[in-house]
Amino acid sequence: MTAAETVEPAAPLRIAMISYYLPSESKIGVGYQVHALANELADRGHHVDVFSPCAPVDGARYGHVHVPLTGSLRTFRFAFEMRRRDLSSYDVLHAHGEDYWMWRRRVPVHIRTLHGSCFEEALRIRGLKERARMVLLGFTELLASVVADTTVLISPETRRWTPWVKTVIPNGVDRRVFSPGDGDKRRAPTVLFVGTWRGRKRGAELATQFAQRVVPRVPGAVLRMVTQDAPSELPPGVHALGRLTDDELVDEYRRAWVFCLPSVYEGFGIPYAEAMATGLPVVATPNVGSEFVTRHGHDGVLAELEGLSEVIVSLLTSAPARERMRLRSLDRARAFDLSKVADDYESIYRASRTRAVRASAAA
Repeated sequence: MTAAETVEPAAPLRIAMISYYLPSESKIGVGYQVHALANELADRGHHVDVFSPCAPVDGARYGHVHVPLTGSLRTFRFAFEMRRRDLSSYDVLHAHGEDYWMWRRRVPVHIRTLHGSCFEEALRIRGLKERARMVLLGFTELLASVVADTTVLISPETRRWTPWVKTVIPNGVDRRVFSPGDGDKRRAPTVLFVGTWRGRKRGAELATQFAQRVVPRVPGAVLRMVTQDAPSELPPGVHALGRLTDDELVDEYRRAWVFCLPSVYEGFGIPYAEAMATGLPVVATPNVGSEFVTRHGHDGVLAELEGLSEVIVSLLTSAPARERMRLRSLDRARAFDLSKVADDYESIYRASRTRAVRASAAA
């Protein structure tokens, strides 16, 4: 027996996660990422509890601690509530938001993931009240990056507002779930959109452009939109699908011809990575997330909103172009494998915990 074979596996960790969002009640991407990461870590034998005001997620393999909230300013009150919680039984606190009051906490390791920047959203969001709220949340992100032992960014491009943060771990996609499948595409040329009709995702603008500029040039073309806020009357060729189950969403990715998400801003953009993992060509407008995920257009196509229709028509009418983009998508998706993301976080948890133990012993 070799020395390597006699090494005992590292002991499981007790991990407390904080997330204002979970898929049970919110379509915000942070919640989906927390759910996926918590499941992956639980599958590895760690004890994971997610503290959230959202209800438990069906099928979750991790623990759920409900933090009930009512009234206004809930995100800020959630932060105060978490400050009062006793987390001393955990080895690691991994916050995905609302941890900026948690200095001098009784937990050995405090990790914070910054999922984009609220300052960036404030530059683009409509409405004075919402803009002020985003600016205030941006300052809480700055405070959180100082309070935590280790802060993690989801892409290098989000470093603009926190240049002192060096660690980058992208969002992860479970490629056992988001996979190419059997290649059975829809008969009609199909574009898929995942996001909101209104706001920074710009679903309405895509639908209008698709009906006016794509359908006349690609007869029978269809835009299928995974969105919950679309109006009852839609332009020709546009279909709103509402909220889908995970299996239904994967099926939509697999059967579409092209994926398009023309967001004004994404810190990362999980749908880009999900589409790539299923081998779907990705079309996007330039933003922080799309530039990182597509490597500035090398593994996808970036175009301004006004030029999206030309790109979509080109891909829908060229099987060789779609095949080239399919291969690039699959290759790039390996960088966002959820298993690799979990490996990186486990390394940070254990390295940070080792430093904390040594510091405590030296004190």
